[in-house]
Amino acid sequence: MSASPRALARAAAGSALAAALVLGSAAVASAHVRVVPEATAAGGWTVLTFRVPNESPTSATTRVTVDLPTETPLTSVSTQPVPGWTATVERGDLPEPVEVDGATITQAPLSVTWTADGAGIGDGEFQQFAISVGPLPAAGTDLVLPAHQEYADGEVVDWDQVAEGDAEPEHPAPTFTTTEAASGGHGAAAPDDQTSDDASDDPAAAGDAAGDASADGSGGLPVVLGGLGLAAGVGALVVALLAWRRSAAR
Repeated sequence: MSASPRALARAAAGSALAAALVLGSAAVASAHVRVVPEATAAGGWTVLTFRVPNESPTSATTRVTVDLPTETPLTSVSTQPVPGWTATVERGDLPEPVEVDGATITQAPLSVTWTADGAGIGDGEFQQFAISVGPLPAAGTDLVLPAHQEYADGEVVDWDQVAEGDAEPEHPAPTFTTTEAASGGHGAAAPDDQTSDDASDDPAAAGDAAGDASADGSGGLPVVLGGLGLAAGVGALVVALLAWRRSAAR
């Protein structure tokens, strides 16, 4: 017995709603402050790009602060200029002295703050903030970089929760894990390597870097889920229309 046109329409609407929910869930899951490392090799230098989306429909993001690790300090930190923003690196005493490359370190960069000189990050917008850091600690080290997002209306969102198990917390801290050094014992190029500087000044290279969200899982999963949901909705609609046409012909 063939289904009635009304039943087919309800089925198609249900599939479309399911697809919309998948797309919406993917978008929400990706709306976090995240870090995308250019390289992760122990002992090397890298560029860390923090992607900051504005999540308030009524207020702009005007300040972003990232806390740097103190148990495995990054002794070299420099900022990349961002038009409309002022960056400040705060240095200070470590809670305890730390051995880095055979030297005892008692002070290190503790945080980086970007402050908007103008309107900041508006509704439906995001901004990227990059720092060059090094040397990275031993392979297998989880570098947790809590971020604090301040809005013009005074609200502060702390992205500082560390995941336990497979479930992602509500406000996960930007995190990445260091890997083994490349053959030869060296990681990424040192800060004075012109290759990285040239790439950061090249709009095409910047675009390529923006597409590498999958390096920390910030872009690949939402895109895949969204594509699957959309395909399911379209497929259900096509099947419903074909069945309705056959029923009408009878």
